[in-house]
Amino acid sequence: MDLRETELPGIGRKYSLCTRSGEKLVIVVHNDERRDIFHLDPDEPDDMLSMVTLDDEEARVVSAIIAGITYKPKFLENQEIALDSLIIEWLRLEPLSKCVGKRIGELDIRRTTGATILAVVQKDKTKHINPGAEYVFTAGLTLVVAGERKQLNQLKTILLNGTL
Repeated sequence: MDLRETELPGIGRKYSLCTRSGEKLVIVVHNDERRDIFHLDPDEPDDMLSMVTLDDEEARVVSAIIAGITYKPKFLENQEIALDSLIIEWLRLEPLSKCVGKRIGELDIRRTTGATILAVVQKDKTKHINPGAEYVFTAGLTLVVAGERKQLNQLKTILLNGTL
């Protein structure tokens, strides 16, 4: 995810976001508390696909929904459980992740990061508990991983970039 923040003098602040899946969003927070949300064409950044303007109250309700404050799905794609310094986290592999098509052993994840892949859940909900070194990553699957925060951050870097 790539997030950029820009001050807009006399207007407010602009946030430009490119998601892991390649979607492009621009959010402008106006000084009068309005929020404009622009969905841009990933192939033609100057072309807007849609736009929504929210007042302050509407923006806060939408943000609560997106943040999962009002409803938490039974199966979260990015969920985290902390047990002292051990963290168990659910990570979804996006299509642009550089690890897609590579084997677990090829990335040498456990030796390089110290993190452990406990399970893999495919899009069709098929589960692979304790996948071996020969398991090949595919886009859209969810990894259940364990480690300390630093180890998991290194793992995320390897999954996204294909290397540390």
